[in-house]
Amino acid sequence: MKNNKSLGQHWLKNRAILDEIAALAADDSAWLEPDNTEVESQKLAKLAVEIGPGLGTLTSSLLKKFDKVIAVEYDAKLAQNLPKSFPGKNLEVVNVDILQHDFATVVEPYVVAGNIPYYITSPIIEKLITLDNAPERIVLLVQKEVAERIAAERETMLSLMVKNRANVVLGPVVGKQEFTPPPKVDSQVIILVPHAPVVNSDVFTLIRRGFSAPRKKLLHNIAGLKPKDELVQIFAKCGISVDARPGDLHLPEWQKLYDFIK
Repeated sequence: MKNNKSLGQHWLKNRAILDEIAALAADDSAWLEPDNTEVESQKLAKLAVEIGPGLGTLTSSLLKKFDKVIAVEYDAKLAQNLPKSFPGKNLEVVNVDILQHDFATVVEPYVVAGNIPYYITSPIIEKLITLDNAPERIVLLVQKEVAERIAAERETMLSLMVKNRANVVLGPVVGKQEFTPPPKVDSQVIILVPHAPVVNSDVFTLIRRGFSAPRKKLLHNIAGLKPKDELVQIFAKCGISVDARPGDLHLPEWQKLYDFIK
């Protein structure tokens, strides 16, 4: 079956990598905490929700690790054909856009895995980490540049949004030659472990204002919230340089800045 270019379909064909993604989702092998220390392996949920199963290459690996897989596939033809590839397996296929999928129907602990389209990476991640019944773990194959941006020390709106709701660990890099058809860039596995928000929505209102012009000085971007001389004093109390750019601040520093400004 041909891929649908409009849906960003690039199918991973390397079985070893597919099995590794499934193992990371199942926590079947030791993985890395955010501080890069190995932790003991433990079995997580018995249910996996897969995003965009396509031809079922990752589905096959997930079915070896989980008691059940719910595969959410937007392409109607692929959704119709997928069960035929796994007769007798505990596979449920849902033909819907992942952004419209009702995760409230998932009533037991679960993890999410998938090779997701580059063009909707951010909306998918935002949806998953803000769910009321968030998954125990999210293992996604995304564009390498996006994975690096999320995990980077220098922050962006995307990285702060993700880190506010989840611990972030980078997994293996997957070269573009491993896909059919090959995309233009390499991919990378990113592992997210959701947690309670670090800061609230009011702090993010300040963060959004701070990133209104990411390359400009933060002091310039939030001018008007307080007189400039008062903002300079607040920056000093927070230990923030007046020359700082928005990307220089991490979540605790944004919280401290908000507490002085509010």
